[in-house]
Amino acid sequence: MIDPGSSAFWRATLALCLGSFLVFANVYITQPLMPLFRELFQLSSLQATFSLSLTTLSLGLSLLVYGPLSDALGRRRIMIVTLMAAVLVTGLISLVESYAALLWLRILQGFFLGGLPAIAIAYMGDEFSRKALLLAVGFYISGNSLGGIAGRLFGGILTDLSSWQLAFAALSLISVVGVLLFAWLLPPSRHFEPKPLRPRTMAQDLLGHLANPLLLAAYLIGGLNFFIFANQYSFVTYVLAEAPYNLPPTWLGMLFLTYLSGTLGSAVSGRVAQQLPQAQCMLIGILIMMLGSLTTLGDSLSAIIGGLLINSFGFFFCHSMASSWVNRNAHKARASASSLYLVFYYLGASSGGFYLNLFWTRWHWPGVIGGSLLILSITAAAAIWLLRQERALSAQPV
Repeated sequence: MIDPGSSAFWRATLALCLGSFLVFANVYITQPLMPLFRELFQLSSLQATFSLSLTTLSLGLSLLVYGPLSDALGRRRIMIVTLMAAVLVTGLISLVESYAALLWLRILQGFFLGGLPAIAIAYMGDEFSRKALLLAVGFYISGNSLGGIAGRLFGGILTDLSSWQLAFAALSLISVVGVLLFAWLLPPSRHFEPKPLRPRTMAQDLLGHLANPLLLAAYLIGGLNFFIFANQYSFVTYVLAEAPYNLPPTWLGMLFLTYLSGTLGSAVSGRVAQQLPQAQCMLIGILIMMLGSLTTLGDSLSAIIGGLLINSFGFFFCHSMASSWVNRNAHKARASASSLYLVFYYLGASSGGFYLNLFWTRWHWPGVIGGSLLILSITAAAAIWLLRQERALSAQPV
């Protein structure tokens, strides 16, 4: 098994962080462009969010395919092939002129982008020791947040300099180089044990995971937290694109530098989890998200940015814990278990806009925050339940 600090640990971790970076740069490139799409294509605020929500929906549903498939065929090859296919679709998007064509290609792109997130943590679970897994997952989630930042910055800045089509073309070229580097760095699987590809067994594995209350609670925490977190960012771009802020796409893209606090949160989560129960760490992350959400209600730009920084730290801190909790508590078919977590996660991202739009249309940004706190109260309750279960299990005689 790969241990912390070894050359294999750093090579594998760097590769997976790079892959994660590329996935989320390609997913989130459209988020700072939503106000532009709304004007350019004469859309409603909700329709403009489809450029992101349909991608995350397709990505989430694809995980039901890739996780079980990798249990049978292996992890590494699927990650490389799907990642290359996704970045080639990014290049195709740069050639379209209609919003409908953009959405269809974003759906296809989302399907391919699901390959790496579905498998990466299962790969770690196969190859890494438990201590190495906790540390590597934190670094891997950091790649998520850095990729999200880069994609949004790239989209915003290049769109202001030229056009949104150029932003997609440039990201595609850079991503191709990144995929080649990913394939070179990632070590081959040495502890993977293939299972026959049996659809009935795959369905039984998925149902078994859903019947495990320890996994189901973590699925709900990850999905509902992202249901709120990702879509708060979508609606705050509308707030800041309007008076009195009037921020252009470049500055809206820079807004997502607040994800850097999430990079820190996920990076330190593994170390904190060595001192505190993982469920307690999830609860701490959710409470921090609540604090950050409330802080954004301030009228000043600095209050909004400060709240998003707090929010991002709490979200990624909790997400790192929830995703590693799933891998730790899945006793078989780990890729399927991790994939199912991400299905909840991305279905949350793709559907949260519909929920928050109800509050946005009636009460604007304060309504979005009120709706957010309702959902975060549910995830906090789930984390408290998990903490009680964790303590009960640790108190049982061995």
